[in-house]
Parts: sequence; structure tokens; C-alpha cells
Amino acid sequence: MSVSREPDGGALAGLRVVDASTLFAGPMAAMHLGDLGASVVKVEHPERPDPSRTHGAAKDGVNLWWKTLGRNKRTVTANLGSDGGREVFLALAERADVVIENFRPGTLERWGLGYEELSARNPGLVLARVSGFGQTGPYRTRPGFGTLAEAMSGFAAMTGEPDGPPTLPPFGLADGVASLATAFAIMTALSVRERTGRGQVVDTAIVEPILAMLGPQITRWDQLGTVQARTGNRSSNNAPRNTYRTSDGHWVAVSTSAQSIAERVMRLVGRPELVDEPWFARGVDRARHADELDEAVGGWIARRTRAEVVAAFEEAQAAVAPVYDARDIVADPQFQALGTIHEIEDPELGPMLMQGPLFRLSENDGVIQFTGRPHGADTDEVLGELGFSAERVAELRGEGAV
Repeated sequence: MSVSREPDGGALAGLRVVDASTLFAGPMAAMHLGDLGASVVKVEHPERPDPSRTHGAAKDGVNLWWKTLGRNKRTVTANLGSDGGREVFLALAERADVVIENFRPGTLERWGLGYEELSARNPGLVLARVSGFGQTGPYRTRPGFGTLAEAMSGFAAMTGEPDGPPTLPPFGLADGVASLATAFAIMTALSVRERTGRGQVVDTAIVEPILAMLGPQITRWDQLGTVQARTGNRSSNNAPRNTYRTSDGHWVAVSTSAQSIAERVMRLVGRPELVDEPWFARGVDRARHADELDEAVGGWIARRTRAEVVAAFEEAQAAVAPVYDARDIVADPQFQALGTIHEIEDPELGPMLMQGPLFRLSENDGVIQFTGRPHGADTDEVLGELGFSAERVAELRGEGAV
């Protein structure tokens, strides 16, 4: 199966991206760009594919994570540490707008593929470098994974039950946040290029974007000398805020970040007198009475089914959401109305569902053209487009360069 070099339409149609990164943050940033129409070429080692190809669940020996993460990317192989692989990579970079990589800092330079060499061939190139701790500093050469970022950013320290250990998420949260930051940084650098004609280096440390998402913990420490404690599902800023079990064994989440919502919730559950308490007027003061508020809300919810709870909250214009798993998401009418879930025909597994692009545009909307491709499936085609003859490709393959 051959796939189109230039995606049809899309806001980023014409943008050429080389994804030389592995696992999650870098590849996910490339996925976001590909979803919006960029032409993405995924570069993998001939003998050591991206580890995400074997990460997580599989069906009939076919990895499912890669089908999403590798979507809209043509795949080529190149051993960048070899002379032939370097030749291939320089040819790719020469025609690209963006290169995304996540090797340990200094690795590309050791191979003669640092920004100095790449920009000499292509002054407008944006090189996005994703690493655990950035390109400078004492930790720059440490192995960096999202788990370490979740620990060092403060996320784990403030997540979990008060009397329990720090808690890590069961998915690549830090990588996902870093992918969004990287895609944003790339588009920023491309905007600058529109004015200057010059590319530049993007330096994403995975630990930093998630740190930015965690609120004013640094400012709080600086100004008050305190750190945020673990509160489980509760919040130190407002209450009631928790998950509650319904009579039919489901769970719902309630949020009362707005004062008016908090008042509606308490009236709904039959405790209007609490609204008149002096402490109820401020979220931080309500949080100090979380036991009493949780008992009132949780007791009311426990006597009703999930459908009854959601309907009553909706009628009262109070904020509630059912706690969903994948089965609920696929069946939910709101996600269906948004077109969140896409059905894509996969050559290996047939029709498959996956979440689509992050947002919708009124024009040039994003699209999933194809699912993750087999390792090296497009090497001959892409190298041919770069001017490599079939004989030269065969030589490179014989050398182990591709």
C-alpha cells in the first residue's frame, strides 16, 4: 500500500516534518502536526524501531498504540550513526521545515547532524529537541522519561491520598503535555521564520511543561513558605469536589469551583442551610468543611442511579460528570456530536476507532488519513523522492544504513 506524500487539505498542508524521535513526547508532537495536514516522515533505526511499536496492548500481534501514535506518518529507516544514514538524514532535513528529535543532548552533534550542519544545508529549518531535562545543565545527559518529569515537577508529590504515597498517572501525562508545548513552540518558531527567513532550535525539557500546568506552587513556596499537600480527589481551593458512588454502582465527579455552582449543589441535595453558613462564602473555607459537605452530597448521590443524578444536576444547572471508561466515551452522544471518535480503515486490522485531532477548524480541518504504518514501509518511496536511485537505496540497505 502506498500513501500520499502530500495530505489533502488541512491547515498545515505543505509543511514538511521529519520525526526522528521515539516513544511519546516527540512523536506525539509530530502526530498533532500530521493531524492538521503536515507531511510527516518518521525515521527509525533499521534494527531498533520506535519502542512504542511494542508498548501496550496488541491484537493478533499488531500493536495498537502505534496505530494512533504513528498515524499520518510515512515510515523510513536510517541508521543515523552510519555514513549512509547521515546522507539520508541530511537529504531529508534539507527539504524539511521541521525536524523533531529526542536523542540525548550531544548525540546528533556526535553524528555530524547537529543544528550547525543541518542549518548549513537548510537555513530555514526548525529543529525541535525534546529531552527529559533540556539541552543544558547538570542533568542534560540523564535518561529522561515522562515518569521522571511527573516526579520532579511536583505532580506526584501533590497527587494521591493524604495518608498515601505520591502517585503517578497510569499514562504518559508529562509526555502528552510536552507534546502540546513542543507543537506550540514549533509553530511559534515557524511564525518567526515568516518574518526573518531563518529557522531556530526549540528546546523542550519534558519536566517544564507539566510544571507550568500545576499552578502557582513555586510562587506559593516563595511567598508563603508552604507546599501543596496531597488531598486525594478533594481540592484545597473549594468543596464539595470529589467522586461519589451512585446506587447502581457507577461513579460521578462533582466540581464547585464557582460559588454559584456550590450553592446550587447544596440546595439540590437538600442542605440549603449550609449555604447560609459564614464559611460557605469562600472556596478555601468550604474546603475546610469538606467532610460535612462530602457527607451531604455523597449521601444524596448514593440513593440515586447515575442517570438520575446526572439529570437532576443538569436540571439544577450544577456541575457533574459521569466517570467514564472507553466504553462510555464511544457511546456518549456529546462525543458523537463533536466527532471526537474516528473510524479508520487499517490494512492489517480492518476498521478501528481512535480519538481524532485535538480541535475542529471551520476551514481546513484536521483529518486522519491513515493509521500507523509498518516499520520502514515507505523507505524506498521517500528516498526516491529525495533523488536516491534504486541502486543507491539497495547499496544503503546492504550497508545496514537503511
